[in-house]
Amino acid sequence: MTAPLYTPLAASLPSTVPFVGPETQERSLGQPFRARLGANESLFGPSPHAIAAMAAAAAEVWMYGDPELYDLKAALAAHHGCGPENIVVGEGIDGLLGYLVRLMISPGDKVVTSLGAYPTFTFHVAGFGGEIIRVPYKADYEDPEALIAAAWAHRPKLVYLSNPDNPMGSHHPAAAITAMINALPPETLMILDEAYIDLAPPGTAPQIAADDPRVIRFRTFSKGYGMAGLRVGYAICAAPLAVAFDKIRNHFGMGRIAQAGALAALADQAWLAQVQTRVASGRARLAAIARANGASPLPSATNFVTMDLGRDGDFARATLRALTGLGVFVRMPGVAPLDRCLRVSVGDDAALDVLEEVLPKALKAAG
Repeated sequence: MTAPLYTPLAASLPSTVPFVGPETQERSLGQPFRARLGANESLFGPSPHAIAAMAAAAAEVWMYGDPELYDLKAALAAHHGCGPENIVVGEGIDGLLGYLVRLMISPGDKVVTSLGAYPTFTFHVAGFGGEIIRVPYKADYEDPEALIAAAWAHRPKLVYLSNPDNPMGSHHPAAAITAMINALPPETLMILDEAYIDLAPPGTAPQIAADDPRVIRFRTFSKGYGMAGLRVGYAICAAPLAVAFDKIRNHFGMGRIAQAGALAALADQAWLAQVQTRVASGRARLAAIARANGASPLPSATNFVTMDLGRDGDFARATLRALTGLGVFVRMPGVAPLDRCLRVSVGDDAALDVLEEVLPKALKAAG
């Protein structure tokens, strides 16, 4: 064989990643960033109990992790008031989205999502040949009514909504999400991505029965729990769908250290409460920094603040390039008109001090 014989679909796809990592940018710059505020990681870190549990598990890393994830699934079920049969654990929400798309999407199958929303979902859909229908945002919010209208027009297998939203930081109240679920076409499964739900205001998370076959909810240990580098996400869904993941998932994808860390983090809700307080304080400071520089901070239910720079995407991109050159890693929405904004993660005081110092310089260089 002179070259691998790719499938026609694989051969037609570009070799790309949804995000350019900060490490890639640091290699280009030849130095580390002074402030890493672009990936919505938690600079406050994980629970000390989780760190201790992972350190202890490292001595046992010669063993595979439990492929059934029995202890973690039982703890998550108890935390959410459902049965272990309603829980799926995987390599972050990104990995679980990939498994779900593999389960449900064949070439030509339709999905509905928002134009400019979290791109990994559409990355997976393209990888399996699905047809993507995109609905514009309504102002700075994903538009549940437009998503439902598109679902009835196209009868997709999947509709994707993140609440709270990335990249704008906005959110809908629980009642709006419940109404959306009730309005779905009968053949459509709703993906409710709740990656940021631990940081959202009360009344954001709807009451959904775990056995409701109309929706699958995704959550993560990457944001509030501060374990983005561990890659632990989970889904809450009806038992028949949960067991279907066993058809195709990587049964040894969650190692012993990851399982131990997630289990200990879940048990330390006091640490999560501290992080929630610090995130709220950080959002307030980011908002103040934005206003001091003539930008408008959008209301945020997440661990980042999206700053409307008040001009167009070209100006925002120029500001982003200037910030990168000054040693600050941030990101921005990729689709107009959302791309008039910068998206800045909450950081500790030291990181926000750097942003406060260099943002005026970056705006001046851009304008």
